[in-house]
Amino acid sequence: MRDLDSGPQGLSDQILAWYDVHARTLPWRISPADRMSGVTPDPYRIWLSEVMLQQTTVAAVKDYFHRFTLRWPSVQDLAAAEDGDVMGEWAGLGYYARARNLLKCARVITNEHGGVFPASYDGLLKLPGIGPYTAAAISSIAFDLPETVLDGNVERVMARLYDIHTPLPGSKPELKTHAAALTPALRPGDYAQAVMDLGATLCTPKSPACGICPWRDPCQARVAGTAPLLPQKTPKKPKPTRRGTVYLARATNGDWLLERRPDKGLLGGMLGWPGSDWSEAPEPNPPFAAVWQDLGAEVRHTFTHFHLILQVKVGELPSNHVPNAPHLRIASHNFRPSDLPTVMRKAFDLWNGQ
Repeated sequence: MRDLDSGPQGLSDQILAWYDVHARTLPWRISPADRMSGVTPDPYRIWLSEVMLQQTTVAAVKDYFHRFTLRWPSVQDLAAAEDGDVMGEWAGLGYYARARNLLKCARVITNEHGGVFPASYDGLLKLPGIGPYTAAAISSIAFDLPETVLDGNVERVMARLYDIHTPLPGSKPELKTHAAALTPALRPGDYAQAVMDLGATLCTPKSPACGICPWRDPCQARVAGTAPLLPQKTPKKPKPTRRGTVYLARATNGDWLLERRPDKGLLGGMLGWPGSDWSEAPEPNPPFAAVWQDLGAEVRHTFTHFHLILQVKVGELPSNHVPNAPHLRIASHNFRPSDLPTVMRKAFDLWNGQ
């Protein structure tokens, strides 16, 4: 097995040289050439992209990022936004606690930090919704500080580079130690993005392109023939299945009955259809007494920890019905299906296609 004999600095130099040529073009990123010419990243855009990218792909995030930055081009603009507008723009991106924390964080930065992001790992870590990974990523990419950035791509690259077979998440400390040793004092922000790009484009989960990898020679897993098997992961437990019912009610004038879900909990703060709880044996919970007709089709959706099957029932909203909180009567011209989270929009799409 070949040693990693070029040392940390040599490995960092190799991947930075590769990154200078092959860096991905991303809407929140400053290119290596622009950065070397003195252009600095906007911490607001880096923060926004990192929050959006948590457990979400770059492809899914790009359009959301564009809409957010077009509508709220600065952290002060976002801080002044209406909660419902932000939640509506976030709809479909999932993990909705991120959107709630996004607003909290924007308001803390605006009201307590004069609209300026703290330029340190420790300062960022104190902000709402910013954990160790996000603080490290912003510190590194926005402020060019030598913090260790360890996302899924970096974990995979480190596991293969050093042929580490300890399953995740148990191997995280070892992977972070290796990643920290390779983080250079100069250009740490570009280095962090280089390793993430390497994992996203060449050192992919399946069929890694080892032949054109800048770390081809020192990669211990390539030499051992184990690269496609890494990183190992502890098997996940099967997801349980929960059930529920949603009630779609519309008046003859086009008004809809929706509800604003509580801030805490799944889909917190989002608009949705009134319904039952989600459990193995849910109790019916119609928003008002009516003849509810079964739509004859089910919504199927998967969350992080469980699968969900929803029965869809439809009924007519009385013209004089005055809803009580958390129910809302929304006029047809104010209702945007795109404001609904994915699972709720699936129910609407079933109704719309009946």
